Amino acid sequence: MKQMVVISGKGGTGKTVLTASFAAMTKNAVIADCDVDAADLYILLHPEVKERHNFSGGKTAVVNMDKCSQCAKCIEVCRFNAIRKNGKGVIIDPISCEGCAVCFYVCPEGAIRMEENLSGEWFISDTKYGPFVHAKLGVASENSGKLVTIVRQSAKLIAEKENREMIIIDGPPGIGCPVISSITGTDAVLVVTEPTLSGVHDMVRVIELAGHFKIRTFVVINKYDLNTEMTEKIEDYCQKNGIDLAGKIMYDVRVTKAIVNRKIVVECSDGEITQQIKSVWEVLQNELK
Repeated sequence: MKQMVVISGKGGTGKTVLTASFAAMTKNAVIADCDVDAADLYILLHPEVKERHNFSGGKTAVVNMDKCSQCAKCIEVCRFNAIRKNGKGVIIDPISCEGCAVCFYVCPEGAIRMEENLSGEWFISDTKYGPFVHAKLGVASENSGKLVTIVRQSAKLIAEKENREMIIIDGPPGIGCPVISSITGTDAVLVVTEPTLSGVHDMVRVIELAGHFKIRTFVVINKYDLNTEMTEKIEDYCQKNGIDLAGKIMYDVRVTKAIVNRKIVVECSDGEITQQIKSVWEVLQNELK
């Protein structure tokens, strides 16, 4: 079983469109959406949710006013200024609280407890393309890397149970914790970039991240024909640094129309762009065998 993750150095490069297209072209895969901060692959896959699970990403301090003696020791040790006094006693601001639990340990009265935060949900769904594991992180919630790990582990269990040959992962943009959680232990990374200055800059950062973990890396240039000069620079960079160029995809308004209609472009168009996406997929399949 192979695991391939589609990522990008910045948002908006088209990685989710490509991931959905790959899902539509494969016959025996599990699909996972690890972009938990802004999950939108479900929009194109139209999943039917079979299982729904809560995700607890951390803890928040809560004070029991009946036990509190208002000694203010918790206020003294809180680095985040999350605790203050009012006329009735001690108040802990749940938004400012980072869950470090220092107040819990210093409270002489045992008046503070740590409660689990409900930080989001994760789902196991069915689609016409195969099993789909996805999640939704709550607004301003943390520990997205932990949620990504849960999504990946669940996808792997399904793939092993159903003897699926591949896991296709839609990863988050950037180089932060959720990206690291998405790519570690995978067989290949496909970096989707675009021919802009910021696109190239962020592509280099995410390629270096994948290189740190010694993961085989491919690059695809989306909307390459909008800036041929910058496209040539990306190709030169890949050649000089031993990065495999999986292909180039043209700009086509039919992609936008497909997204607006919640459709996958390779299913509603047989034009040149569909052939280019299929070509990229063939390269990846051949290299991962």
